[in-house]
Amino acid sequence: MRLEQLQAFLAIAQTGSFQKAAQKCGVTQSTISRQIQSLEADLGLELFHRTNQAKLTLGGERLLPRARKICQEWETATQELTDLIAGKQPELCIAAIHSVCGSYLPPILQKFCRDYPDVQLRVTSLGSDRALKVLKDGLVDLAIVMNNRFLTTGREMVVEVLYDEPIELLTAANHPLAQYEFVPWSEVVRYPQVVFKDGYGMQRLIQEKFERLEATLQAALEVNTLDAFRGVVRQGELIALLPTSALVEARLDPTLAVRPLATGGSLSDNSTLSRRVVMVTTQDRLQIPPIQHFWQLVRDNIRPQFEQQQEAS
Repeated sequence: MRLEQLQAFLAIAQTGSFQKAAQKCGVTQSTISRQIQSLEADLGLELFHRTNQAKLTLGGERLLPRARKICQEWETATQELTDLIAGKQPELCIAAIHSVCGSYLPPILQKFCRDYPDVQLRVTSLGSDRALKVLKDGLVDLAIVMNNRFLTTGREMVVEVLYDEPIELLTAANHPLAQYEFVPWSEVVRYPQVVFKDGYGMQRLIQEKFERLEATLQAALEVNTLDAFRGVVRQGELIALLPTSALVEARLDPTLAVRPLATGGSLSDNSTLSRRVVMVTTQDRLQIPPIQHFWQLVRDNIRPQFEQQQEAS
């Protein structure tokens, strides 16, 4: 059974004539007749009484509502795909890490909404690992995250590096570590910390760093918002390791101190600590005009914003 056979069947049922049905379908009458004969052979029964007017048999009457539904579903599906290719999708779903949502995305979101006013933009703030999972599950169209090579590799994945940024120390203004210009790791490992919850790339990054230092991470508290980090650290006891872009507001707060981390020292790992932020989608999604446009807006705007922020700090 083929779609054009059902379409021919519906045309004859509607017009009551093989000849009129052929005109309606834009084919010859012999083509219509062959399509119906082939359909009847597949089904094992006649669909029309061959009289002056083509009338439905009992089998034809049973098939009619089903054929209508099948053809309508096909028309709906082809129209949705046509709209998708033309950029007429109802919404665009983005998942991004907290620091990007709070600092770099707002002007990009405004530009996109002006360029695509008919597309509903939905932005969700998630940890990197969770954001990449929902991207792979098809729940979002694009993710801006801390890179995780285990989740971003694959032939279907498209990855754009946006920036690399250092990790710095956040403390209360009166904390002992605030006296340092560059805080040694030998001092950092002595204090309990506020960390991101499991599933956030930053938690994994810091845990791996402590393992290389052969030190124990004293994770006293897990939170998942930048406001919570600042609020807890402000109390004076706990410290936090956060990326530069997450510390914009903290630098303006007189009750908090932001300090870079020292390299070198007595511990086993003297390397700097930084994270790479990337934008990720899939090859098929990048062919859709609104997603492609948002991708380009991020490429054109986030990196310059980051560089300006680095110069200012």
